[in-house]
Amino acid sequence: MLKKSTNNPDNSLNKPEKLRRGAAKKRAKGKAADETGGRYYYKGNRHKQLRAFVSVVKLGTLTRAAEALYLSQPTISLQLQALERELGVTLVERRRRRINLTDAGEALYELARPLIEGWETLDRDFQARVQGLQGGRLTIAAGTSTIQYLLPDLVRRYRERFPAVQLQLANVTGKDGMALLRADDADFAVGSMLDVPNDIAWAPVHHYDPMLIMPPDHPLAAKDKITLEDLSPYGLILPPQRLSTYRLVDLVFQQRQVPYHVAIEVGGWDVIKEYVAMGMGISIVTGICITEADHKRLAVRNMKQYFPQRSYGVVMRKGKFLSAEARAFIDLIRPGLLTHRDYDESGHSQR
Repeated sequence: MLKKSTNNPDNSLNKPEKLRRGAAKKRAKGKAADETGGRYYYKGNRHKQLRAFVSVVKLGTLTRAAEALYLSQPTISLQLQALERELGVTLVERRRRRINLTDAGEALYELARPLIEGWETLDRDFQARVQGLQGGRLTIAAGTSTIQYLLPDLVRRYRERFPAVQLQLANVTGKDGMALLRADDADFAVGSMLDVPNDIAWAPVHHYDPMLIMPPDHPLAAKDKITLEDLSPYGLILPPQRLSTYRLVDLVFQQRQVPYHVAIEVGGWDVIKEYVAMGMGISIVTGICITEADHKRLAVRNMKQYFPQRSYGVVMRKGKFLSAEARAFIDLIRPGLLTHRDYDESGHSQR
């Protein structure tokens, strides 16, 4: 007797074919559940998720992170959401254009940042560790006084250790130096700062007193103690107004309501010292520029009771990853300087 046929087309399939189609249906259901239920399609690659997370924290916005990674902003957002869903925590708080870390995000950033940066530079760092720094490029932004008086010994020692590294010293003022750092056109800067933006990390290393310089036969040179009021009758020779030294001197006189006048504005400590030696005026300079030869041709008095010290150190953008070439130079300035907390924090860019 013939068996009655049914309407189920699968009855005509052999057993292996049924199993294959059953497995395909399960995969399809699983994928739909992942996309609509508990998991995200972007779960797959934890490295990509962490890379997106670290980039967002460093650069401050999803847009900048997307540009840096050559991805779309929605892709970055999905990777962050997938990472948060898988870890079961909120990592970032989105407030208008700003990205703020939660406590959990802060903890993950501390763990993830060295992993991601180490992965991206693994080949180069491996070669540097095995063979030493055999090449590469290092760009340091600095002002004229820093390049002339503070950096020469450091540059000499660096060149002796790493002769193959191409070293560029960008001679710029403070404002232009900040622009180079924010554009990643300089690895870091060395110099002095009065105001520190919140996206910049600043680690002072050397401190110098303010000095009054004048010709040896100047009337003030005979006095043991010189007050701010004593300077009023004499013309000052100062750097241009756009520079921090001029602003600092002006601020002190204004705060103490002591009148003063500037006889000459000219750039460069060496030029100022030469004009003072020629009797064209007196000046307030930073102790960094005073040499043994200057003490023989100038009368020098410490004015720290009136003017603040100037500090010189390392300046860099927060969240900036330093190359092996840059770290080697900073270690010459002060070993262990980069353990300072601010260097690992992100900051909202002023760009």
